[in-house]
Amino acid sequence: MSVYNKMIHEAIEAQKADVNVIIKKRGTKFKLADVKPYVDVANKMKAQGDQSQAVFDLHIDSINAHFEILSSLTDTVRPEDDPFVEHYQTGPILEILYDEKPDFRKAMDKFIEAIGKSEALIGKEVIRRYGGFYGPTCVVDFALVPGSTTNLVNRILKNTNIKDDYKRTILASKSWGMNTSYGIGDVFAHAIESGKTAADAVKEEIKTLKFIYDQPIEAQTKLMEDMGHTSFDVKKYQEQYKERMKSTIKAAIDDGVLDANIVTVPAYCVGDIAHHISQSTFNMCKDDVTMSIIEAETAVLENTLNNALKQGIDNEYKILTLATASTAAGAEYILEKDGFTAPMVVDLLTKRFHNYVQLYPTRGAAAELHNHDFMDMIWRGWHILEKAAKAKNGSDSALAPKSGGYPIDLGPIDKNEVIMNPQRYTYPGCAITVRFSSLMRLADYPCLLTSEPVTATLMTNIIALHKDEPGAPARVCKNCAITSIDKRHQYCQWAEAV
Repeated sequence: MSVYNKMIHEAIEAQKADVNVIIKKRGTKFKLADVKPYVDVANKMKAQGDQSQAVFDLHIDSINAHFEILSSLTDTVRPEDDPFVEHYQTGPILEILYDEKPDFRKAMDKFIEAIGKSEALIGKEVIRRYGGFYGPTCVVDFALVPGSTTNLVNRILKNTNIKDDYKRTILASKSWGMNTSYGIGDVFAHAIESGKTAADAVKEEIKTLKFIYDQPIEAQTKLMEDMGHTSFDVKKYQEQYKERMKSTIKAAIDDGVLDANIVTVPAYCVGDIAHHISQSTFNMCKDDVTMSIIEAETAVLENTLNNALKQGIDNEYKILTLATASTAAGAEYILEKDGFTAPMVVDLLTKRFHNYVQLYPTRGAAAELHNHDFMDMIWRGWHILEKAAKAKNGSDSALAPKSGGYPIDLGPIDKNEVIMNPQRYTYPGCAITVRFSSLMRLADYPCLLTSEPVTATLMTNIIALHKDEPGAPARVCKNCAITSIDKRHQYCQWAEAV
């Protein structure tokens, strides 16, 4: 088995582990034991060829630590608490690095000092976030879009006099690595709405930003206390996780894994445990159409990647690109069956966002985060299908979308009985919005369409091949859907990433 075959197999198995549990358990009460199939799949992952086993250990050991510690503290997680389960890993890992690398701690202190000196920049960015200046954005973006925490951190780092490797570690820790649940602008918005001056609100924002880097475990604990988290003792979790992961982190350091990758790999992969497989997912997927969209998209992904293997795909980045392109095309294909297109939906959700800002000035910093992800996905899918439709023109040939020269198999969508019979799920004579309505539910939660378990698994494989190159954030233009309406290219930082 080639490393590319292995990558695809591991990614598909991770996705199917989630989906199969959800099919079986949807509509029931979530228990932590439900996630065991995903843990079992992760434990089968291993390095091959030139891949670093130390990188895989960061992934696998983190999943096992997360599952076992969480299971010792609770038997379930309530929906309100489940989005944060992947935010308890990066903080402890940063603290391990502080202990193991005093020079990195000194560099972090300089960055914290630089935060304090960036009042004008931070003030401008949080005011823009508060007022919706950038349009819908992704506050904890895995790239560097305007309005994101990563974008702001990068701007501050560019003017901080520390080594480039330390800059990259700090930047990575607030992208794919998720150092606390904090997104820029949240403290500012609540402070100013409570009656404080803009100047005082900015000072509170700066205090919080310093806190999450200075004492990440304490900061995350306070954030969760303030949000009313009740499912388990978050401080106890983080302390136990820190202790469990020390030897794995030290081994990765000894193996020459870049610190930026050490803070990246362990967090993203645990999200399936009590977040993607969770009560909120079991509730959402009670709807047959929503469940069937996830099932069909999983089959599109599997067929497309396996067909690419037969064609001899031989590049790790092409595999990641094709994986995400396949489900993007699939989502747009379903959308178009109800007479909608990505540009229509981007227009709708953008208008809704600007009105939402007026209605909810203290909205959560992450409120439109997944809407942003969803729009980017269907926007990409629309471009893929448009190219295929123009090539097909008026002929009788089948639509043949491709990405990177590899065909995308949309057959599972057309063969899905639920998706192709929307009349069974509404007033039968007017069944023209059923699939769209389920896609709008998924617009708030597209994690199994984009797909996060797939990208997490593939990214670990890619980083294992390139352990000395920063894997995050993505230093590429995402072709954000929203820029088709709210132009903001000049505020992006993808090309300026440290």
